[in-house]
Amino acid sequence: MNRVILIGNMTRDPELRALPSGQPVANFGLATNRMWKNKDGSQQKHTEFHNIVMFGRLAEIAQQYLKKGASVMIEGRIQTRSWQGQDGAKKFKTEIVAENMQMGPKRISAENLSEQQPKEQQQESPMPTVEYPEDEINPNDIPF
Repeated sequence: MNRVILIGNMTRDPELRALPSGQPVANFGLATNRMWKNKDGSQQKHTEFHNIVMFGRLAEIAQQYLKKGASVMIEGRIQTRSWQGQDGAKKFKTEIVAENMQMGPKRISAENLSEQQPKEQQQESPMPTVEYPEDEINPNDIPF
């Protein structure tokens, strides 16, 4: 079974082209992170970069709604293609052919936040505050 599910952040805007048949195809990069603790207990992080390819209506949707930095979940299959380079050497490229996509939450910048809040809330405080009841556990006391 050749099945891949990736959740990551886009490294560049989708580039939309058309095949000779007229079918749209979009290409973009996706970065995924793996985090773990080593034997010493210090946190380690490794980023992997993936080439994503989408066809048809999915490619058009990606080009319209996805931008660099956006989080997205891609479901598809791994495919490796090969071709003859201009120098005569055989070249290879491994990519994920997307069959399904789920867009992540929209990032909220300070400008977007101020546009979404009513005028009276903007003047009070730029960020909403959370008040915790006195008789419950204080979140600062939680060890994680």
